[in-house]
Amino acid sequence: MRKKIVAGNWKMNLDYQSGLSLFSEIINMAKDEVIGNQELVVCSPFIHLSSLGQLSKNVTNVNIGAQNIHQAESGAYTGEISAAQVKSVGASHVILGHSERRAYFGETDALLAAKVDVALKHGLTPIFCIGETKEERESGDFFEIIKTQLTAGLFHLSNEAFAAVVLAYEPVWAIGTGLTASPEQAQEVHQFIRQVVAEKYGQEAADNTSILYGGSCNPGNAKDLFAQADIDGGLIGGASLKSRDFIDIAKVFNG
Repeated sequence: MRKKIVAGNWKMNLDYQSGLSLFSEIINMAKDEVIGNQELVVCSPFIHLSSLGQLSKNVTNVNIGAQNIHQAESGAYTGEISAAQVKSVGASHVILGHSERRAYFGETDALLAAKVDVALKHGLTPIFCIGETKEERESGDFFEIIKTQLTAGLFHLSNEAFAAVVLAYEPVWAIGTGLTASPEQAQEVHQFIRQVVAEKYGQEAADNTSILYGGSCNPGNAKDLFAQADIDGGLIGGASLKSRDFIDIAKVFNG
């Protein structure tokens, strides 16, 4: 059975103390209220990671992750951070290919493939993001766009390596635009993603791949989204900055 995962992406928010306070609230609530097998992942800015790693040491269902890594092992890359450095402070996950990284920093599929490789080499679970813009959705080419992102970014991996990857679908057109992806629209794409994975790695691998929804998921719509057959959780943006909202989304899986 594939994992149910609720991952928070704090993006470039919260100073050091605010981040620690929020994470402490999340841990305490998770201990008391999250009773299923769902996994929580908090992906914070780099400044928080070391301290969050210490706070989460003895917590079984809350992990931490980074929002990016460099593709090189180490070296003269001022301002960057490596997979080994992220792993060394207790992180287990890293977000790769987020739409903001693709759009604002020009990250290509080839670059992301290299980042996936170095993440896996150091035992980090990539949360690999794919999705289409408003223009790509309206053109009708969005299925092909998503297939290309999957193929170029991940399909060089062996079956064993791919099994360690979590996917996240981001309908970029529905984030911060006032538009909304319905549960049915989200399910349609998640089902397509699983079919593409099955074509490459086989049905069993596809059935075991967790695919998260990353399009403005909140406590109000999480139940309907997570009820869809191929949606295994969420990559949460704004709602992950409020402990109550984040935990309430996770609790959808409590049943």
